[in-house]
Amino acid sequence: MAFAQAAVRSNSGAAADSNVVKRDEAKDSVTPRGAADDPKETTAEEAGISHRADWMRHARWGVMTHFLAEWINPQAHSSVAAWNAMVDGFDAEGLAEQIKSTGAGYYLVTIGQNSGFYDSPNAAYDKFVGIQPSHCSKRDLITDLYTALNKRGIKLMVYLPAGAPGRDAVARKALEWQPGPYRNREFQIKWEQVIREWSLRWGKKVSGWWFDGVYWPNAMYRGDSPNFSSFAAAVRAGNPDAVIAFNPGVLDRTLSLTPYEDYTAGETNDLERVSIRRVQDGRADGAQIHRLIFLGQTWGKGPPRFSNEQVTGFTQNFVAQGGVVTWDVPIQPNGLISKPFMEQLAAIGKAIAQQKLSASNR
Repeated sequence: MAFAQAAVRSNSGAAADSNVVKRDEAKDSVTPRGAADDPKETTAEEAGISHRADWMRHARWGVMTHFLAEWINPQAHSSVAAWNAMVDGFDAEGLAEQIKSTGAGYYLVTIGQNSGFYDSPNAAYDKFVGIQPSHCSKRDLITDLYTALNKRGIKLMVYLPAGAPGRDAVARKALEWQPGPYRNREFQIKWEQVIREWSLRWGKKVSGWWFDGVYWPNAMYRGDSPNFSSFAAAVRAGNPDAVIAFNPGVLDRTLSLTPYEDYTAGETNDLERVSIRRVQDGRADGAQIHRLIFLGQTWGKGPPRFSNEQVTGFTQNFVAQGGVVTWDVPIQPNGLISKPFMEQLAAIGKAIAQQKLSASNR
């Protein structure tokens, strides 16, 4: 438990100066949410989004997997048929039962990432990119996962990069994506249509979204539309209650990027560097504090790198401060989680259940 106490550094007296955030404390070229150089944005309370993530706090913790062929079965990207076969082979019922057995309250899964292959159909993406046969799977894995998880009382969240697939040159060109601190207006207009289609397809089946690669928020998402506001509107087209996080990269300090997100992305590499400052009632400037951490050697790969005591201690400590923790684990080609990680997830679930019981008995 000593490790966990050191792993999350908090400042209990910081609420009084919660409106003062210095750029050098962020350790990144990120303008914190509600900053003076973004006058068009409002506070979370004014935007009416301060309580969307209450269910996450109630859940306390969840599980993520990266279902990406390039990480777990590279041959599945050798052809469209091979990709569809891999998606068809995902055991949604088996995974849902595994998640239930751990006690986790939600599951976060990738729609796709850099390859340009996605695990759900999307006509807007196909129209813009023009690749045939489509690199979007025939099976709607997201819908099938919802069906399996929902009957077990588990919420579903999805992961998607905020930019075009980095290793698909055809898609990058067609979507008019330019990596770097550029406006990318034409790309964003197209990408929001892609996201809107998925959101309308799934409706309330998807409870939350985690967007990766929001590295240039000032260049791309502040000011006139398309911006954070239009981005969030596209995400919530099918579910106005969906929670959103925009990830600017690894930030040890718990910060919110914009009033248009409901929880912090919280990408984390090193548990001992996590810092909670100027957080009040589990919220950083209105956003639910959250951490996303890999249990393996890196994202989606390798054997467990922590002891059970380390992961349970960190999770309990962060949750005790009003936070939410998502643990990423490697996934097998059939969609199931291997035994070593299941044992560790079960240990986390047991520890959180004990913590919840102890709190209710006070």
